[in-house]
Amino acid sequence: MMKFKRNFPAAKQRGFSLLELLLVIAILSLIVGAVFSQMGDAQQRLNAEEMKLGDFQEARDFVDQFFRDINQAGTPNIRMFDPTQITFNTTNNTYDSRLAVGLVSIGNNSITFEGSVNGTGTVQSVTYQINGSGACSLCLQRSQVDKANNTSPTAQGTDWGTEINDLTNTNAFPIFKYYQYDGTQIASSTLTTPIDISNPTNANIIATVKTIQINLTIRNNAIIDQKTGQPIETSFEGEVSLNNCSMASTGQVMSCQ
Repeated sequence: MMKFKRNFPAAKQRGFSLLELLLVIAILSLIVGAVFSQMGDAQQRLNAEEMKLGDFQEARDFVDQFFRDINQAGTPNIRMFDPTQITFNTTNNTYDSRLAVGLVSIGNNSITFEGSVNGTGTVQSVTYQINGSGACSLCLQRSQVDKANNTSPTAQGTDWGTEINDLTNTNAFPIFKYYQYDGTQIASSTLTTPIDISNPTNANIIATVKTIQINLTIRNNAIIDQKTGQPIETSFEGEVSLNNCSMASTGQVMSCQ
């Protein structure tokens, strides 16, 4: 018996329609766009964090420099010399370039002191001040000069160098806060204008300083924080206790005693 095989036509292969292709392309475009948007946001956040880290490191290095300097305030002073071996001007030893007075002037955003900050025994007059040079309104600058003999500590020259930029500190939010040996803070309202040792009353206040707190806030307008929509800010603070053996106020309770 003969068998007949029926041949059926092959099923037709159906491709994507133009509409389907356009829909797929649209979906892929949305996905790719979202991915790139997230990458862009991530890159901006990374840039902001790197900028914050850089600002923080800059502030820390500057504060470390301040701590090293202030720890030498008041050295060498008259207490470190044998009075039988060396003769000083008993009328006004603070003018003697061999002797460091210690703290000379304090203010909310400035401080001046004398000490052998180079560790060589030569006394330097050191100042930290916002806009010390008069040409940098948002920066904290540092000046260091060798102490001039027969010249008042409040009249030493300046040589502005190291600085930290983009500060937002004001008298309302000062850089420096000062605490006496009993822990009492010297009111910032009295330091809006710096006080110095040329005034006996102010010299008495300065001589009682035991601890200095430094607070820096840096605002970088070049980078916007994605969370706040504001320029990024970085804050740094530190505190140092010092042996305030000031020569500025005879007979006062000194923090080193």
